This record gives sequence, C-alpha cells and structure tokens, in this order.
Amino acid sequence: MSVSVPELDELLHGAQRQVMHLELRDVYAESEAFAAWRAGEPYDRSERDGQWHDLIVPLVARGVEVRRLRVVSEPVSGYIRYEYEATPSANLAAGERVRWLPRYRASDLAFPGNDFWLVDDRVLFNHSSGNGDWTGVELVADAGVVKFCVSAFEAAWDRGVDHDAYRPT
Repeated sequence: MSVSVPELDELLHGAQRQVMHLELRDVYAESEAFAAWRAGEPYDRSERDGQWHDLIVPLVARGVEVRRLRVVSEPVSGYIRYEYEATPSANLAAGERVRWLPRYRASDLAFPGNDFWLVDDRVLFNHSSGNGDWTGVELVADAGVVKFCVSAFEAAWDRGVDHDAYRPT
C-alpha cells in the first residue's frame, strides 16, 4: 500500500504551531535564477518571492512560527552566497526567521542525514543527489523521529547567527 505524500505547500498550509526548515547542503540544484545570478545579474525578487510570500505570510499572520536554519561550510559556496543575497527579500520579508550556522561550529551536534521541513508533528525529509538535484521526499510522523529532528534543529538554532549579523566568508 502506498501512502500519498502531500506537496510542501499543502503541508505548510496546514501548519498550526511551527515550521522548521533545516538546510545542510552547500550546493542545491541548478536553477535559472541561480545561473543568472552567477552570470552577474542581480537577484530577481519578482515572481519567485511573490509565490513564497503568498504561502508564508498568512502562516506568520495567524501565529505560526517559521524558522529556517542553514548549516554552511566556510568559505561559503557560490550557491550559499546566492541564498544569502536572496534571504532578505525571499525569506525575511515573508516573515521567516533565518539563522546561519558555520559547519565548524556544529561538529558536536547530531543531525539527520537529510534536509527537512518540520511542520507541527510531521517531518518532510528532502532527498537529493550528490550534485544537489532533488530526488524525492519522505513524510515521517513517527514521534521519535520528530523529537530527534526538533532536538537537532533547536540545538543548532541556539548556535546559529541571525541573518542580519551573519557575514559569509
């Protein structure tokens, strides 16, 4: 019997208390926006940010805490520099709280093997290939896994640096 996994936006729409997003990779899949930025064009804040804001702003307005933590290697990759530049308009303007944690400060922390979205009491793991291509998701509601992910996120969050204070090297 297969279980249907909701799309991320469907999962987020149902959030009641909290959303945590843990990003552990230094490189994600190539996108047109990233390629344009890498070619010297400024970050395009238009359509992509608008769609994200349409999803996140109502959550924050109804009291859902939305936090994103990026664990990064330093010196940062070009992709992380791109994300850093995009964060004010894409994430902060939507109401997310964003922190950055240099990987060297996370050596003694326990993390799951994949990036995840934790929405209330469910975890949506993102699976990626070695070059950053998205390969699928896995939805987990097991209380032990949820507890582990919350614990990992909170421990890393406590060490993270708020976006406004972080300067990528």
